[in-house]
Amino acid sequence: MAAEKIRDQLDAQLGAGSVALHNVIDTPLALMADYRYLIAGIPTWDYGELQEDWESRWQEFDSLHLANSRAAVFGLGDQVGYPEWFQDAMGYLWTRLHQSGATLVGEWPVHGYHFTGCQALTASGDHFVGLALDDESQFELSEQRIANWCRQLLAEFGLDGS
Repeated sequence: MAAEKIRDQLDAQLGAGSVALHNVIDTPLALMADYRYLIAGIPTWDYGELQEDWESRWQEFDSLHLANSRAAVFGLGDQVGYPEWFQDAMGYLWTRLHQSGATLVGEWPVHGYHFTGCQALTASGDHFVGLALDDESQFELSEQRIANWCRQLLAEFGLDGS
């Protein structure tokens, strides 16, 4: 699972147990406000839809205040099977975190991906708003993408010692 791989990469850099992992089905979104640094992941289902666990908590964003948090997002999608909606849910999640006041980091280049539509692009269109993973069509690239993105996040969070 991507969340565990990201946690393991960050723990390797920051020390074991540095990263807490929460499943949205079991955890109220209000808990996000307790963290200075957040990483949230979401899959895009079917035709650009939210995964049901996230959908059941989506309204909780309305009362979430994250002005003291830096956040990054990652998404899981299938650019071959659903090229018109690739990573849409990641874009929706990014928007809700932004509306909640979080400072967002972790943009990822679109180079190497092939899709026709996406709600998770930056204004310039040359980056995703977060790490885009495609374990259906590009599984062999996921591990290296995660490792590179984690190094990027540590720098953008100011935790890389520089």
